[in-house]
Amino acid sequence: MAQETPRYYPVNLDITGRPCLVVGGGPVGARKAATLVDCGAFVTVASPKSCKELEEMEKAGSVRLVRQEYDSSLMEGAFLVIGATDDEAINRQISLDANARGILCNIADRPALCNFVLPAIVRQGDLMLAISTAGQSPAFAKSLRKELKEKYGPEYADFLEIMGLIRKRLLAEAHAPEEHKPLFERLIEGGLLEMVRQKDIDAIDSLLTGVLGPDYCVGNLCPGLFS
Repeated sequence: MAQETPRYYPVNLDITGRPCLVVGGGPVGARKAATLVDCGAFVTVASPKSCKELEEMEKAGSVRLVRQEYDSSLMEGAFLVIGATDDEAINRQISLDANARGILCNIADRPALCNFVLPAIVRQGDLMLAISTAGQSPAFAKSLRKELKEKYGPEYADFLEIMGLIRKRLLAEAHAPEEHKPLFERLIEGGLLEMVRQKDIDAIDSLLTGVLGPDYCVGNLCPGLFS
């Protein structure tokens, strides 16, 4: 009987300022480290050798390189660890050590050794789409990622920036949150996203001021958005 695929619990994890460990100094380790850095983590990379990308990240102060073989003591204080070596024995030991310490652990391309897996991601500003096949077909997840990246372009980042600024201002004016929903629905149904895609500032201003009032034009909310 085939082993049942885990039903993963989807979650967006805040790792800002968290100490995270990447074991492995090759291109895969560099990619994993870069993603952690982009999300605000304090990243240590452990490997006796490191690729050019990691060397550059160290020079920029983005990561701390520890030039040594893996040792379980490296996990001290870590919130999360990623194994990205080409040595199966080391990867397995990383998994065992992390689980013994209750640390979140991902081993690249080895879902059976992970207590969480990393989805393929499409990111446009604050919009993040995550695609997972539960480790069954990373290639298909990457194919879907490419398709979605073409469909959901940079206009979604601009659209969400406008919507977020509107929400922040409404909350500052002490409006009850339940009053916001119909206003945002009118903006969405009024075609705000398409106007942002076309960078039609006049149409955007007409819609915003018509729904929210004269103070809610693009120039007041986010000057220079399309410059």
